[in-house]
Amino acid sequence: MNSGTARSMHGASAPVLVAGMGFVTPLGQTVDAFDDALFNGRSAVRARTLRIKGLDPVELAVAACEFESAGVRSSSRLPLDRGTAMALAAACDAGADAGLTPGSVEPERLGIFWGSGLAGAGAFDDTTQALYGEQRRMRPTTVLTVMPNAAVAELALQFGAQGAAIAYACACASSAVAIGEAMRAIRGGWIDVAIAGGHDAMLTPGVMASWHAMRVTAPLPPGAPESACRPFSSDRAGFALGEGAVALVLESEAHARARKATRESTRAPLALVGYATNCDATHITNPDACGQVRAMHAALRDAGIAPAQVGNINAHGTATRAGDAAEAASVREVFGNATPVSATKAIHGHVLGGGGAMELAAALRTLARGLLPPTANLRLPDAAFDLDFVRGEAREARGLRYVLSNSFAFGGTNAVLVAGRATNP
Repeated sequence: MNSGTARSMHGASAPVLVAGMGFVTPLGQTVDAFDDALFNGRSAVRARTLRIKGLDPVELAVAACEFESAGVRSSSRLPLDRGTAMALAAACDAGADAGLTPGSVEPERLGIFWGSGLAGAGAFDDTTQALYGEQRRMRPTTVLTVMPNAAVAELALQFGAQGAAIAYACACASSAVAIGEAMRAIRGGWIDVAIAGGHDAMLTPGVMASWHAMRVTAPLPPGAPESACRPFSSDRAGFALGEGAVALVLESEAHARARKATRESTRAPLALVGYATNCDATHITNPDACGQVRAMHAALRDAGIAPAQVGNINAHGTATRAGDAAEAASVREVFGNATPVSATKAIHGHVLGGGGAMELAAALRTLARGLLPPTANLRLPDAAFDLDFVRGEAREARGLRYVLSNSFAFGGTNAVLVAGRATNP
């Protein structure tokens, strides 16, 4: 393939195709399993007892994946952190879904863009327990398993990617920023194809205890842990911690056409069409609706569309008092109250740095199916929120053209992605 031809057809606002997706999620590891839970509003949140020596046991709501990291083989032959293993598994599935084969992408034109809020959390927790709790020597590979770019390095080795390979860490916006920056790199002609997405696997004692100490995690409702996370509800009380990884193969239209990429039922002709990121610069934890408004407007300008053209918003929707209030206000200002809003953290938990990728995957499946996912557990929306929440059951949306996904992080980073339908190359 003549990569120069592909480069010449890139543009500053050109759509970037979603050629493939791979999943390791609490909802399942296939498109069918993911869709089944997503559109039926079936929560994967369960109760888990946090036990730390010397402290009282704590019951937490978590959404865990059924995943065996020991079965994942790495090109580096190093032991893998659970999150890195999830990233590798999701990316390999995405590559297969996209039909990537050896030689189908020039190595220097293939990039890795990956986000994680706390990469290596499991390996780090295990290491500190061994060192301080059991006075055992550390493994010589410890640094390599906990470094922030561990997953990026493993993915680059797996796919032979010699283009840009960058790890992004901006809390809950990490993977959304990674995906958006991959889109920009393809639009700019720096690469033709990117493996982009993110992961987090923070269901470890130290990390769970840290989030619980912040008082942002949801208490367990008696006998109904699946209803712990209730985004935009009048009785919302926080989120359930989740884990997982989602990978996308992003590709320029010209490159996809040149390699004659095919898209079948799970590879609908979808594309990323808009992206923006900014920072509130107002508070380390409290979100600022004004910053969110700026980010959404910028993403819509980047996509070249008006707010009224968006048919569904996948909200950040953490089910915290302050977070949902700020987002409801910002969405109302940008879109009014006619655009349907879904919030999927209620079923897959808050995957933190990997959440943006997982929620974009939900938005892409919404677009592919023409079906809006319900916000689970939303029986009585907060009366202060004048928005059209999708609740109860999935809502049909014929002619759905564009969807938008919000990711708003601690530290003030906001990231907004817009996806739409693309012509099949």
